Amino acid sequence: MPEVYITKISNFLPNEPVSNEEMEQYLGLINKKPSKSKQIVLRNNGIKSRYYAITKEGKATHTNSEMASLAVRKLFDNNPGEIKDIDLLSCGTSSPDQMMPSHGVMVHGWLSETNNIEVVSLAGVCCSGMHAFKYAFMSVKLGEKTKAVCSGSERLSPLLRSDNFENEVQSLIELEKKPYLAFEKDFLRWMLSDGAGAFLLENKKNPDGISLRIEWIEATSYANSKESCLYMAADKLPDGKLKSYKDFSPDDIISKSILSIKQDVKLLSENIIDLGFDKLKDILDRKNQSINEIDHFLPHTSSGFFEDKIANKLKKNNIPVPKEKWFINLSTKGNVGAGSIYLMLEELFNSGKLNKGEKILLVVPESSRFSYVYSLLTVC
Repeated sequence: MPEVYITKISNFLPNEPVSNEEMEQYLGLINKKPSKSKQIVLRNNGIKSRYYAITKEGKATHTNSEMASLAVRKLFDNNPGEIKDIDLLSCGTSSPDQMMPSHGVMVHGWLSETNNIEVVSLAGVCCSGMHAFKYAFMSVKLGEKTKAVCSGSERLSPLLRSDNFENEVQSLIELEKKPYLAFEKDFLRWMLSDGAGAFLLENKKNPDGISLRIEWIEATSYANSKESCLYMAADKLPDGKLKSYKDFSPDDIISKSILSIKQDVKLLSENIIDLGFDKLKDILDRKNQSINEIDHFLPHTSSGFFEDKIANKLKKNNIPVPKEKWFINLSTKGNVGAGSIYLMLEELFNSGKLNKGEKILLVVPESSRFSYVYSLLTVC
């Protein structure tokens, strides 16, 4: 089988970066009061700026599919005609613009320069971008495609705006309950942001500059033994099962903000690090891959809060990675879910800091029901 290389990486970030102080100007006040959890969450997650595809009035400036298409088109800035040679488009997101048509074909719809090609949509949360990457990798590896593009993108800001929660707050006030959202809902408003990234995969190295040879991509899920942790368009029942929005009345969907994103913080802290980095230890042992050979470690993290916990777990598993080898841009780009690993690798790839022969380890956890994707790349 042919080798597979990432030959180009690009991103698209909408509008201007939004500082911590500006966030509520875009997302709004709930019950006309500043959030009580905002400062606590921001202090722990370490994010200083992020991007939103909306104005301060909540008007859309870009759709999710449009941002993904702009990232794809940017791959070919130096040779626009080359976009006609794409033979696969593989797109991952957790926030498609609509349920139907699929996200992938909507991205393709923005790319009128391309031909009729295979298009695939990968659903999920943070791992969906990596699943799109793996589908593209396998397609080129099998010799079925020669120029495959994959993307990871999110447009979550509209879901974080306060007007999505006002009905619930009013109900809480009427019932003389605490007039603020539960922490499981409110804290995510200060964690998530918008953007897109794209990779070009080919069966030959870039003739100019560096390429990244894909050594392997491994994925795993713990949904067989763990209940849902991060969920949307559903509510969690006392037994841990999810009740779909389809089984709520229209009034309940609004009054209980069923369509909002929710996180079981306790379940997250108990599982996300141990499961993911025990599995990484197993993969490295099975592949006889020494952690000492890794030159750049790119773990996708939703919050800076987890960095020390990851470092401690790696040390406990006898696979320590010195902090000088870590590369994380969470503080400047925010948590873009499926797009985050694309944005991280794009910044490193185009930084001029990579040298041929160096190895890059990608680790992407997904807390929705605890899934993980890992990949090893070699600079060449």
